[in-house]
Amino acid sequence: MSGQNDFAALMGRILLAILFVPAGFETVTGFSGTVGYIKSQGVPLPEMAAIIRILIELGAGLMVLVGWKTRWAALAFIVYLFVITPIFHNFWSAPEAQKMMEEINFMKNVGICGAFFLLLAFGPGRFSFDKA
Repeated sequence: MSGQNDFAALMGRILLAILFVPAGFETVTGFSGTVGYIKSQGVPLPEMAAIIRILIELGAGLMVLVGWKTRWAALAFIVYLFVITPIFHNFWSAPEAQKMMEEINFMKNVGICGAFFLLLAFGPGRFSFDKA
């Protein structure tokens, strides 16, 4: 059963990384657009927020992918998701036409946060640099 669990952990890490690594890379290549969007949401210091997004989504995303310092990366994602989700997916105050999509994205982030809690609790599996 251990080999099956390790394979499942690897697949989970890959699938989580697919969500965040490309988004982090897009933030690097489209930095000014990302800063503009962050600023439009009323976030202070939007340039710093964009840099934090790059560090988490690209940096911690790659850490999760390869399984290096995985629990720390998972914790960073948990904090990140707890902060950004109500800011960028505030369905309770969205226009009626956007309410459902924002609620779906809010709940998606809640579910992803759950996956990171599992990664924090159980580690990355044997097929990782952490090997835990």
